[in-house]
Amino acid sequence: MDSVLLWIIAATALDGLLALVGVLTLWMKPETFSKSLMFMVAFSAGTLLGGALFHLLGEAAATMDLDTATVLLVVGFCSFFVLERVFKWHHCHEGRCDVHPFTYLILLGDGVHNVIDGLLIAASFMVGIPFGIVTCVVVFSHEIPQELGNFAVLVYGGFDRKKALLYNLLAQLTCVIGGVGGYFAAQAFAGISGVLLAFAAGGFIYIAASDLIPELHKEESTAKAFSSFGAFAMGVVFMYAVKAFFNV
Repeated sequence: MDSVLLWIIAATALDGLLALVGVLTLWMKPETFSKSLMFMVAFSAGTLLGGALFHLLGEAAATMDLDTATVLLVVGFCSFFVLERVFKWHHCHEGRCDVHPFTYLILLGDGVHNVIDGLLIAASFMVGIPFGIVTCVVVFSHEIPQELGNFAVLVYGGFDRKKALLYNLLAQLTCVIGGVGGYFAAQAFAGISGVLLAFAAGGFIYIAASDLIPELHKEESTAKAFSSFGAFAMGVVFMYAVKAFFNV
């Protein structure tokens, strides 16, 4: 089996297992869970923004002209907006969300989102193993707070904790389907990797700007708000540092 395909399967399977991060909340006090979650949300927003601008867009522009890459970025941004509205699905991080009338819509939307993540991971590993690993860091940093939030919402919506973990895991494992599908699509269609990277960059910017950063603005305490900004800045700097020191 192609080593790149093995990397893709391993990375997407690991991404799927992140759904089990909800297990950690079983032993956490509510206040500890809340504080840790907001730090991860802020850091995730920073890595998403930094990863999109410092890594994905640059790699996409290396395979096409910058104008085309930018157009695809905007298409990705708009597509994620439409997906979120169609499935009435938002990234909730406080255990409840009024825009989720049905918990199954969350799982359906999450499944579609994870297929797209799998496509992105596949496209990244097709560029190179180091770049694929960096992309996984970006995706995983976003998935951890998202999965914690999804787990909390499912429990709030009526699932018991074991059922919430199982259903969340099944939705998350669709990432493997996207990864394997993306690999074979890249084999069949030349240049699709660059298209997927630019599209995903727009999606990452949308998630950071529309879903995660607004959550940070809900913090009324000035001290906690600056702390959240610090975590956000750490995420951006981290992704820039990876670009500067490892040139990926």
